Amino acid sequence: MTEGVFGRGSGHEQVVFCQDQASGLKAIIGIYSTALGPALGGTRFYPYASEAAALDDVLALSKGMAYKNALAGLDLGGGKAVIIGDPATLKSESLLRAFGRFVQSLGGRYITACDVGTYVQDMDLVARESEFVTGRSPEDGGAGDSSVLTAYGVYQGMRASADHVWGIPELAGRRVGVAGVGKVGHILVGHLVEAGAQVVITDVYAPAVERTRAAYPGIEVVADVDALIASELDVFAPCALGGTLTDETVARLRTKIVCGAANNQLAHPGIGKLLDDRGILFAPDYLVNAGGVIQVSDERHGFDFTRAQRKTTAIFDTTKAVFALAKADGVPPATAADRLAERRIAEVGRLRSILVG
Repeated sequence: MTEGVFGRGSGHEQVVFCQDQASGLKAIIGIYSTALGPALGGTRFYPYASEAAALDDVLALSKGMAYKNALAGLDLGGGKAVIIGDPATLKSESLLRAFGRFVQSLGGRYITACDVGTYVQDMDLVARESEFVTGRSPEDGGAGDSSVLTAYGVYQGMRASADHVWGIPELAGRRVGVAGVGKVGHILVGHLVEAGAQVVITDVYAPAVERTRAAYPGIEVVADVDALIASELDVFAPCALGGTLTDETVARLRTKIVCGAANNQLAHPGIGKLLDDRGILFAPDYLVNAGGVIQVSDERHGFDFTRAQRKTTAIFDTTKAVFALAKADGVPPATAADRLAERRIAEVGRLRSILVG
């Protein structure tokens, strides 16, 4: 399997397969780069159809984390972990602690946190076996749920996108479709409602829809993502799992802006150009959803919410810088964001190598 990873030409520094038969743990940890520092990225607990599907996900997500941390100005590399299985039935103290021992065995090259299917209470258990854990509960000395600043950062990216398209960083009166109102999407809806936007939501999980509709009675609900994509929108915000933007969905999109919290929204790299060709502004996901990693990174230095929020607010300026570079270079924003991230990884990574040498 390891040879298969190398054959993919992924560029990862390290990929670790973890298994503990007694607890049922099957996990993969991917470390894309440590050029800027330890590889920080969350642990996703998900019932993948196969080990190959889990591997594909961890490779893509860990590379995205390296770029996300670089653009956020953090001295951190990029990594990610996936645990294979249904968290509703498989998750247990013994499994999470077994996973923690694998994280600890990497000696700090990888630092974990929450992601889809894992929560602060889970990180508290992982931390009983490893010192390289963030995203813990306040009771355990952590910063708590990182969804708060993740949603806030997406909102800042959306404001920057509005400024680029309409010349004003405001969303009042704009029709915004949010696909996925889980941990992050629910909070994002709150920011949008407060800003005076007309919000339309959908989610495959009915209780999430009902919770959001109960909190914000004025929002509109549509049946599914297809219905949302077919709607006339000003902003489309994918906030569930990745891969939403395919050749087919981009052809049907009726929006000016795509800006959401989901990781890896582009089904393949060419989607960025398809959006650009259609005149749809894409705010790269790993740029605008960096608020969560900014929060858990701040936790490592004694968490201060005001400081972390201030750093997250800077996503507005970074998003504007990406759009400016895209225009100057004549490339889609996704390409411009990659270039900025790669430039920082190369330049600062070179300085770190001088210090180590």
